[in-house]
Amino acid sequence: MSSRTFRPELSLKNKLAPLSTFSFGVAKAAGGTVLGITMIGSSIVAGGLVGLAISFRNLPDVRVLQSHVPSETSYIYDIKGRLLTSLHGEANREIVGLNQISPELKRAVIAIEDSNFYGHRGINPYSIGRAARTNLEQGGVAEGASTLTMQLVKNLFLTRDRTLTRKLAEAILAIRVEQVFNKKQILEMYLNNIYWGHNNYGVQTAAETYFNKDASELNLAESAMMAGLIQAPEQYSPFLNYPATKKRQALVLNRMMALGWITPEEAAAAKKTPLLVNKPTAWRNSKLPFITEAVVSELEERFGRDRVRQGGMRVQTTVDLHFQEMAEKSVKEGHRLLRSWGLKADQIALAAVDPRTHFVKALVGGVNYDKSQFNRAFQSRRQPGSSFKPFAYYAAFASGQYTPYSTIEDGPVRYRISSGYYSPQNYGGKKDFAGEISIRTALIQSRNIPAVKIGRAVGLDKIIEICKALGIKSPLQPVISLPLGSIGVTPLEMAGAFATFASNGWHSDTTMILQVSDSRGNILLENKPKPQQLLDPWANASLTTVLKGVITEGTGRNAAIDRPAAGKTGTTSSERDVWFVGYVPQLATAVWVGNDNYQSMGKGVTGGTHAAPIWRSFMEQALEKEPVRYFPAASQFPRPKPSR
Repeated sequence: MSSRTFRPELSLKNKLAPLSTFSFGVAKAAGGTVLGITMIGSSIVAGGLVGLAISFRNLPDVRVLQSHVPSETSYIYDIKGRLLTSLHGEANREIVGLNQISPELKRAVIAIEDSNFYGHRGINPYSIGRAARTNLEQGGVAEGASTLTMQLVKNLFLTRDRTLTRKLAEAILAIRVEQVFNKKQILEMYLNNIYWGHNNYGVQTAAETYFNKDASELNLAESAMMAGLIQAPEQYSPFLNYPATKKRQALVLNRMMALGWITPEEAAAAKKTPLLVNKPTAWRNSKLPFITEAVVSELEERFGRDRVRQGGMRVQTTVDLHFQEMAEKSVKEGHRLLRSWGLKADQIALAAVDPRTHFVKALVGGVNYDKSQFNRAFQSRRQPGSSFKPFAYYAAFASGQYTPYSTIEDGPVRYRISSGYYSPQNYGGKKDFAGEISIRTALIQSRNIPAVKIGRAVGLDKIIEICKALGIKSPLQPVISLPLGSIGVTPLEMAGAFATFASNGWHSDTTMILQVSDSRGNILLENKPKPQQLLDPWANASLTTVLKGVITEGTGRNAAIDRPAAGKTGTTSSERDVWFVGYVPQLATAVWVGNDNYQSMGKGVTGGTHAAPIWRSFMEQALEKEPVRYFPAASQFPRPKPSR
């Protein structure tokens, strides 16, 4: 490729006489004078536009282009900047500056579409004269005379009707545009707005679609192909008709060579260069659909659908692509294992949150997205069963009236409720009572009666208050069975709340979105962690110590990993839902297993047996490169004074 700098305004200077907007004079061409009658007709047409402008007072004000923001594709990335998906309405577009477009492409487009671009003021008298003569002979609009500027205003302001009235309006608007904007501004707007085929609007998106590279990286062969698409994008598409593409590319290269903008050697080399085009990718599938759909849902609620899909947003999520892939793999493998055991469990959901930031690290809404797009990780409220008990026991410890070694009677009890009487039962049935036991033992063994008694003692409203502070937005009612997880919540809510336990009481709002900016880098939304100490450190550390025992000696033994971890199993009545929610200092994860139709999974199904192994599988992969961290001991903090 030639190393000389391309300056069309200079290369055209000695070839074309200077042109004014309304008085074009007589131009000379190599080989003689252009037909006088053609130039006279051109001058009449050009001059006549001034008078005709009076009849077009209702034309749009081209100055609106100074603030015009075309619809633009939005992009969603993982936390490390890897593209997950793109979002757009009817126009798939990414705006770039003129200095971000290959000089070869600018040269090729001008050569084939408007080689006199730097010499005219919106309309080209040579083209007008030629087109006027042809159209007169044909008795209608058979040939166009559009400059780049005229094409721009046609795309932005006018219909595509091939009528004389529309062509005159196009010419008038083009003259106005040239009076308001310079050539660089016009060329930049043109390249960012025109259609390049396969739902690609703008040169950047087209370059990515056809060649998987930025517009700045296009070489001469690629640029000539792209320039050739403008006239008829689908007709010359390399995806649909490669021979026609190469023929059109050669025409562009020959035009550039005839103008002296490339050498014959450069043209020949570009013609021989194979076009390594991609498969069409204008409509991308998301790499992580459960994540991107959840993100889009939140964005549309905040900004509105049109702005999200047409506003050129750059969205950085909190999720790591590889982390999410680990979670999805664990869910699928866990589902296969459960099925091999003959378990009637159709779905699994998983949510993982970083306790240090409360950033969502993984969110798996089901076993197979292709078969079901419902995201159970944050859209489905299911009874958490005994995995909800830690909220009641934290409230007890924070009251200052209980410690893990306080005792409670595990025996038959009956409460009067609006519908009659309620008698909670332990998992073992009506005769399963342990007598007087410590709170630690009651929680490790997941006994129900002590949890209900604790809930009554500390106050159900207090438990709900704590849950709301920890980010649980699902509606909770102060019913007697609340400590047993009788009210539905989402896996993401559970993971976010347990993440606060993992950070010993420090809480931030759980989020999947780190930052949102527009295509120019202006920040629209930023979710930096704003940690607050919401929970009492002693009460939190005491709870974590007990929940560690759940894994080492209680119902959660199947969740044991090679480091200190805390967690809680959950199993609802009739085995409709089973859970395991657990954490280490770097990660909190909730796993739910069940059926969308609330059908029982079978007698004997428990969170410890069927959800905990899935939790363990994911955590072992996710923490493989993480150092072992330890939880603070309760002895490091003062015990809260008993509340009255």
